[in-house]
Amino acid sequence: MSIINHSALPKARLSKVVPPKVGVGLRHPHYEPALSRAADIDFVEIHTENFIMDGGANLALLERARDLYDISFHCTALGLGSAVGVSTKALTKLAELVERFDPLLVSDHLCFCWVDLDGRRVHAGDLLPVQRTRESLGVLASNIDRVQQAIGRPLLVENVTAYVNEPQQDFSETEFLCRLVERTGCSLLVDINNLLVNAHNMDCQSPADYAMSWLEQIPPEAVGEIHLAGYTPVLRGEIAVDDHAAPVSELGWHIYEYALGRLGDVPTLVEWDNALPSWAELQAEAMRARRVGNAIVGAGE
Repeated sequence: MSIINHSALPKARLSKVVPPKVGVGLRHPHYEPALSRAADIDFVEIHTENFIMDGGANLALLERARDLYDISFHCTALGLGSAVGVSTKALTKLAELVERFDPLLVSDHLCFCWVDLDGRRVHAGDLLPVQRTRESLGVLASNIDRVQQAIGRPLLVENVTAYVNEPQQDFSETEFLCRLVERTGCSLLVDINNLLVNAHNMDCQSPADYAMSWLEQIPPEAVGEIHLAGYTPVLRGEIAVDDHAAPVSELGWHIYEYALGRLGDVPTLVEWDNALPSWAELQAEAMRARRVGNAIVGAGE
């Protein structure tokens, strides 16, 4: 595993911003401590697929969460890049949920997950990266437009991990994302951990340079949210998996500082989905993100 000299990394360009909102992903083991009283966080993110049923305990829980925090909706199964299209039933349920709870943000991934298999819609069980072709761009634009028309607001689209780097593409990842924003009016959710996982799996000599160069190619006004997470460390040459099973790495924190200096006041979410820490530990990660944001503000004034 290569050793990174963080002191030698470039510093973020500082701009005058206000501290970003900071939230955490609300997962089942943390329901009781998170909803017994308000924590010092601005918002919680929920996966919408867990709350699309009518009535019942789930929606009562979501009502309680809304009483204490702003809520962000993060979808994992729309399949924006799926050629078979977005499910009308799922889209109707999402629109009803958005209307009822008026979330701070609504997002999904730049991926496909649905295919037509012998006349049946089948879910792949993963967030599969799309080819960056003109045809894929058209599919994504059409599906995103349908979603945005249904929910009555811009959708945030997240960059994803890709474990195989295909060289024969019509666009680079950043150009593809920029064209998607131009065609649909959507916003971007920048996942810093995904950038670092991809950099590792592409065997980049400097993951920091890769991530910062990527950020430089994205218009700041296109970005509506940042995700922070950690992944289980592996040796160079081994495949890293975006498992959200570790704290944000020190390199991740450095890239986050750089991103805020470039992007400004962007809501930030700490994700942790596997090998979950205590509620207190998760809050501590969020507080570190808040301190980074406050430091950027102080340096920019």
